[in-house]
Order: sequence, then structure tokens, then C-alpha cells
Amino acid sequence: MVKLGEVAKERRENIKIDKANMPIVGLEHLIPQQVQLTEWSNDADNTFTKLFHKGDVLFGRRRAYLKKASLAPFDGICSGDITVIAPIEDKIAPELLPFIIQNDAFFDYAVEKSAGSLSPRVKWEHLKNYEFELPGLEEQRKLAKILWAAEETKQAYKTLLQKTDEIIKVRFIEMFGFLYGKDEPKWEKYNFNQIISDASKFGKKIPKDDYLEEGTYAIVDQSQNYIAGYTNTSDGIYTDIPAIIFGDHTRCFKYINFPFFLGADGVKLLKTKKKNVNYIFLIEELKQIPVPNMGYNRHFRFLSEFPIYLPSFDLQSEFADFVQQVDQSKQQLLTSLDSLNATMRALSNENLK
Repeated sequence: MVKLGEVAKERRENIKIDKANMPIVGLEHLIPQQVQLTEWSNDADNTFTKLFHKGDVLFGRRRAYLKKASLAPFDGICSGDITVIAPIEDKIAPELLPFIIQNDAFFDYAVEKSAGSLSPRVKWEHLKNYEFELPGLEEQRKLAKILWAAEETKQAYKTLLQKTDEIIKVRFIEMFGFLYGKDEPKWEKYNFNQIISDASKFGKKIPKDDYLEEGTYAIVDQSQNYIAGYTNTSDGIYTDIPAIIFGDHTRCFKYINFPFFLGADGVKLLKTKKKNVNYIFLIEELKQIPVPNMGYNRHFRFLSEFPIYLPSFDLQSEFADFVQQVDQSKQQLLTSLDSLNATMRALSNENLK
């Protein structure tokens, strides 16, 4: 058994050179449960001064329950709400550290040690006392090799999923054009609130701490995961389906066609007010709306400022049929991805508990 502070350290370096050409990482760039950093900014117009190096793990210490921690592929600057964790040479295989931080047990520990009601944060002085089993260096390298191979496969699945989304987007543009470009389309135009109502108050919310990994009824929140967790209670389940879920913080859209509960944080439940609206068409139109990325602020107010354009219901239905055909392939990919994620969690939890 070792403590995290015995094999890793908090990097506390501030940049002392011009940061004009340095990659910038904020909390909004860390994707929940993603080991590798894939998003960043090159906009030097910010107050960030905390330096990180290639191979460090960037841990989102604010709202640790979001499970944000990614390996840095380069040197850069990050937000003060990110704890930079660096491996200690000869104490741990550096390539294994990201998976220790991404372990379910570590996130649970971080949430338990967080302080603050509205925006809980956890400090390194607490994180460094996280205790876990760590095999010898040779076994660490073997385990890391397996986990990174699985991670590469996972990224390949995600790339294929992205391609299916692009196919749908291309088909949408072929049929309906750019609805929010320079030229206004020929379709009927409505104010947002003429077509869509915010029905969030009608969905019962389940606190994050009450999510189950398995259960009878699904919980849908604003995360990238289609289903965030499960519950076995049926009291208050939302049954007026189909419906659209919008992540007020994440800008994530989900089409839901089964009874469900809402996750507790930042979820908007959207319903249509008109009968001649196909939900599958509508969600793709909503994805076209150029909502600005405001980080972990709320975005629904921007979404609701845009008009909604409606072609004929027959055209909407034709597009929806195409999407459902593509979704059959997408569902197979998602099933494989879920299975791989479960295998990786089991490996990590078993060997690094």
C-alpha cells in the first residue's frame, strides 16, 4: 500500500516567459473520464499562470464528481482550478499514473475530501493521502501497456462514432441546408418558445450520490455518457416521451425515447409544443445552433435566443428514418465501447484498489 504523495507530487510552477505561443487548458477542456487531453486553447488573453509539463496529469479539483483528469501531451498553462500532478522518478511508472487518477476509487476519495457547497474543491494536501495498492515497477509497466492498448482501441471506437455523427450532419445539410448561415432558409420560421418548452420541473432529479451502476431505471444527465447511472425506484419517473435533454453546462444533446429520471445538475428537459415536429429532426437542428462555449456557465439562454425553422413533416420524417438506420450501426459501436470501458475499470479497480 502506498499514498499518492509518495509516488507523485503537485507541480507548483508559474510561467516566467511570454505565454503567447503556449497551449492553454481550462476546466472546460477536460472531458469527463477521458484519459488523454484532446482539447485546449491558444488564446493567451487570460490570467492563467500555472505551468504543466508533458506527462503530467491535469486533475479538475473543482467539482471532482465530474471525473475530469487527463494526461498532458505537451507543456502548457492551465487554470488554477486544475491540480497538476507529476510522477516521481523511480517511484512509479509514469505511464500508469493517469489510470491511478482515473480510478473510480480515487474520484470517490476526491469527492469525499472536497469542501464548499456551491463549487466544492479538493486540495492536494488531501489528495496526497489517497492510499492504494501499487505493484512493483515491472508489473506497473505491464499493466500500463494493457491499459494504454485498450485506451487506443477506445479512441478508435470514438472516432468511428464521430464519423457516424458527421454522416448525419452531412445528410441534414444536403436536405435542409445551413439553417443558421448567412442566408435565411425558405422553411417556416418560429420563435424558440413557440416550438419548445422547458419541462425540466416535471422530471424528478436523482442526486449524484444516489446513482447506481446497475438498476431498473435509467438516469440521464448532462455528461457525455448517454446514460449516467441507474436507480431502482419508480416513484416520479418521467414517461412523457420522446424528449430532448440539453446539458446547460456541457451543451450536450440527447434524444430520449424511454422512461427516465433526470440527473441533478445542469439538465434541461425539452418538449415540443407542436404536433408536426419530429424530435429526431429537431435535435439535429438544435445541434446546428451556434451556441458559444462559456465554460462551466449556463448555455440555455443562448440556445433559446435562436429561431426554429420547420420544413414539412414528411421531410422531417424522411431525415429521421435515415438517422435511425445510421443509429443501428452506432448502437453496436456504443455497446462495444461500454464493454471496453467496463473491462478497463475492472482491470484498474482490481490492480490499483
